[in-house]
Amino acid sequence: MIIPPNLAIRSLRDNGYKNAASAIAELMDNSIQHKSKNVELICLEQDIQLSQRVRSQIQQIAVVDNGSGMNEDILYRALQFGNGTNLGPENQKGMGKFGMGLPSSSISQAKKVEVWTWQNGPENALYSYLDVNEIENGQMTDVPKPVIKQIPSEYIKMSRIIDGSKSGTLVLWSILDRCNWKTAGSIFKHSEDLIGRMYRYFINSKKVEIRFLAYNVSNYNKTTIDLLSKPNDPLYLMSNTSCPKPFDGKPMFQKYGDDFEYPIKFGDVESKVKVRFSYSKPEARADVRNAGDLPYGKHAKTNIGISILRANRELLLDKSLIIGHNTRERWWGCEVEFEPELDEVFGVTNNKQYASNFTEVASIVKSVEDNIISKAEINEEFDEEDPKKLLVDIILDINSKLSTIRGLIQSQKEGSGQERTRHITSGVDTPESIATDASEKRESEGKVAVSDNNPHIKDQNLEKVTEELKNEGLTEQEIDNLIKFGDKYVLSSASLDSDALFSVNVKYDKVLVQLNTTHPGYKNLIEIIDDNELSREMSLEERLKKASLGIKLLLLSWARYEDEQIGQFKERAQQFRREWGKVARDFMDIEE
Repeated sequence: MIIPPNLAIRSLRDNGYKNAASAIAELMDNSIQHKSKNVELICLEQDIQLSQRVRSQIQQIAVVDNGSGMNEDILYRALQFGNGTNLGPENQKGMGKFGMGLPSSSISQAKKVEVWTWQNGPENALYSYLDVNEIENGQMTDVPKPVIKQIPSEYIKMSRIIDGSKSGTLVLWSILDRCNWKTAGSIFKHSEDLIGRMYRYFINSKKVEIRFLAYNVSNYNKTTIDLLSKPNDPLYLMSNTSCPKPFDGKPMFQKYGDDFEYPIKFGDVESKVKVRFSYSKPEARADVRNAGDLPYGKHAKTNIGISILRANRELLLDKSLIIGHNTRERWWGCEVEFEPELDEVFGVTNNKQYASNFTEVASIVKSVEDNIISKAEINEEFDEEDPKKLLVDIILDINSKLSTIRGLIQSQKEGSGQERTRHITSGVDTPESIATDASEKRESEGKVAVSDNNPHIKDQNLEKVTEELKNEGLTEQEIDNLIKFGDKYVLSSASLDSDALFSVNVKYDKVLVQLNTTHPGYKNLIEIIDDNELSREMSLEERLKKASLGIKLLLLSWARYEDEQIGQFKERAQQFRREWGKVARDFMDIEE
């Protein structure tokens, strides 16, 4: 025995699935590959007493389909790690391949997975299961031999497709110890966009219908949630999608050129990579004020990136070629399509969550734009036999075409005077605009601030507002920035009669943050970073070292403050630190 089963199962549970929605999608891969016309995601909740209130909490998750079902041998192999029916090259034409999907995705979220599958009516269903607890304590050393077992009556009641189906499969997760989302609502909220995007071509062509159903254990006959998944198209070329009105029933983008095809020869394999592009129609953006703030603009923001499609199923939205927090990035779409025979070239991981080679090459190509590496040096990064080398020219061409498309998007607004004015320096958004995006994201998640509910400053009598802010002691520049720019935040410097490093003042829907120039932290941190007479006297290395020292001293000063507190004051300080850390995480996650 090289690896004890109890250690191996713990390792296998940490298998890289991003979240429950990604793990659920792995089960749906199996359903769709086995010719299911209908797939259901069923969540079963139970009311739990929490402190002074009752809350519904998810107890079980099931995926049901009416596909071809499995015989005894296939069911046995499907529950084994690294086994399956698609391991031979002749069978690697669809979404499946690695023989890890069912067991791996299941134990990433739950301690127990049960499978019922039938090929001659649900009353003749075969059953087997995996139980993490039994594996860890040595009770289970092999997949139990499949036996005929009745499907739980509650799932026959809850499902719309089990009763009367000739064939199909039910996969049931219980003991959900690793599922971060605790309610059916949160499961569906996070799954709807992801699953709709992953399977958009299958849903749009009506090859499959995916339904979300939720029930409470108190009533198996009445749904608490009943939703049909709509396509979520990051290219916004489809009609009847999850995009909000007015683009739910018509495309929001237009196509850029025809599909671009790139032949690839890798060993004995000859295949093609297809790339297609899109960008916003004038009616979506150029003719609309603050389109990015509208529901469909916010929807587009969630789909920023290059959609990597394998066998018509999305693996990921790759963000390697994205330009920081440039708000125009939401207004173009790009998808790269390839067949499973090119998995090694793209670096597809065994959980189908990543295309690591594409991401690596795209990151290097992006560094050309950032003047870190030249185009001539890119090919030197890879050996001649390295499959990643085959992606270099494709990704260089994608990057070039995206530059052209960005120009088209920018020209849509030129002269219109309607684009939301932002703080932008050298084409990159500033802290104010990045913080604004992060605040919008937190507000959409229910974390609402006072300023979010205040009347908009732009809707007020500007002469009256200007006079009001002058009387409060604000400078003309501060007032101009509050009124002129569309960002929520305005940063300025002022001599404050306070020990605070900065002040925070809410003005209508805006937040003015004044940095205290009399505080030593300003001189030893802010002034060092900003371009001014003091910083220009120092070398870049000296500025970085001094700024780094300033940041560390700032953190250590907080540590001292917290250490000086006692009792409930210490607990309050610790709570403040944790809560501020959560907000800082959202604000500083600028890769997203």
